[in-house]
Amino acid sequence: MNLSDLPAVNATLNALATCFIIAGLVFIKTDRKRAHVTCMITAIVVSAVFLTCYLIYHYSHPVTRFTYPGWPKVIYLIILFTHIPLAVLVVPLVLLTVIPAFRHRFERHKRVARWTYPVWLYVSVTGVLVYMMLYQWFPPVAG
Repeated sequence: MNLSDLPAVNATLNALATCFIIAGLVFIKTDRKRAHVTCMITAIVVSAVFLTCYLIYHYSHPVTRFTYPGWPKVIYLIILFTHIPLAVLVVPLVLLTVIPAFRHRFERHKRVARWTYPVWLYVSVTGVLVYMMLYQWFPPVAG
């Protein structure tokens, strides 16, 4: 594996995080607390590995351009410009959600989680969409 493989690895990690976030939500809604905790810890670990790989890749490749013209570029930029600030926001949100849970302050955990899970879910899904648009659906135009 080399650095050029990291965007695909990152998309895979984001997709996995999405699955664990959704499963964790389903488990807590069905009162399966142990499964919820397992899924959410796994989502955090997967997201931390993603963030590490993302930073390594973008340290070596600081600029990534979407070169496909027209409407795909407009859609890509809309997704990207919502994804980026929410991706920055999700890290403290996750911390503000997890810390009360570890302290057994479940009412606070639940209140903050209502904001955290849709943002985290959006960021993980749009991370996969950004990858698909950049590398699969609309790869760089030669020339």
